[in-house]
Amino acid sequence: MIWAIAGKDLRRLFTSPLAWAILFFLQLILAWIFLTRLQVFLDLQPQIAVMPAAPGLTELVVAPTFGTATIILLMIVPLLSMRLIAEERRNQTLPFLMSAPVSVTQIVLGKFVALLAFLALAVGLIVLMALSLYAGGKLDLGLLVGNILGLLLLCGSFAAVGLYLSCMTSQPLVAGVGTFVVLLGLWLINISASDPASLLHLLSLIKHYETFAKGTIAVNDLVYYLVLIAVFLLLSIRRLDGDRLRT
Repeated sequence: MIWAIAGKDLRRLFTSPLAWAILFFLQLILAWIFLTRLQVFLDLQPQIAVMPAAPGLTELVVAPTFGTATIILLMIVPLLSMRLIAEERRNQTLPFLMSAPVSVTQIVLGKFVALLAFLALAVGLIVLMALSLYAGGKLDLGLLVGNILGLLLLCGSFAAVGLYLSCMTSQPLVAGVGTFVVLLGLWLINISASDPASLLHLLSLIKHYETFAKGTIAVNDLVYYLVLIAVFLLLSIRRLDGDRLRT
């Protein structure tokens, strides 16, 4: 049933012009960044050629494109996640969904998978741009895989937070604004921390992504994202369970 719910939500997402507009906007901005970085790389070829440990295409073109994608997705995901449950609640279709022969866990996971699949498609478009560089150069596959995994985990975290905020209200706009505020707070939480050992660094979304962006897959960063996703999914399940008990 998880896949049935995910498929239904994904089809509904693609019937909306918003999804296509977001994909177009995302691809337009990232393609511009990608081509700009590629031009910079080509302009720097004389200097790079004489450097002993010269950075390659992956460091100068691909990694910055993935870094830009993290910021754009931070702004885009609230627009996609805000309708997941809030719109069902506003349209009064949530009681019908809750009374169907599916568990709350299946409902939450289905909607999460649908949103994550859409975001994975967006990441896949970035990967295709990166792989196009094979036509005229070489890529650092370790660095590329690190960026892909890091961005997917970041997308999963964004989606889980957005789903929970959508469970908390019947107004999609409120859910969208709330999601953006929470994600931005988790993103920037470590700025005020001067101590490198501060707990705020451990809670920062971007701090954990930086390791993946360098091509390193650290267990503590992987666990951070998986725990964050699990916590917000469990909170969503608990919230909807409370709604089911009240109906």
